[in-house]
Amino acid sequence: MMNKRELTCISCPIGCRLEVTTTDQGYIVSGNQCKRGETYGISEVTAPTRALTSTVRTNSNFLRRLPVRTDKPMPKEMMSEAMIIINKVNIEVPIKAGDIIIEKLLGTDVNIIASRSTIE
Repeated sequence: MMNKRELTCISCPIGCRLEVTTTDQGYIVSGNQCKRGETYGISEVTAPTRALTSTVRTNSNFLRRLPVRTDKPMPKEMMSEAMIIINKVNIEVPIKAGDIIIEKLLGTDVNIIASRSTIE
């Protein structure tokens, strides 16, 4: 059984057009100009992940919403469920960039962290 999938690599600025073919023996990646493209192509067809960026409400009059992000990529299929949790969060300031806002999101090893600091 052979299955082909075309995608654009986002591992580096080149943006190679990859073709990932699934065979009985494994995966064949073509179109990549570096090793990272092969790694990306295989991971994208087996277990796609993404970084998540969003905002959370604060109790600050100066900064009503604080930008947050995941500290590492998370499974793509969990994004919608993660946003439901993030949208319920209301934090108290002050916060420093890098502070953990939500620990072990959805039981994973991914944390939601502050992307900036607040003074107030």
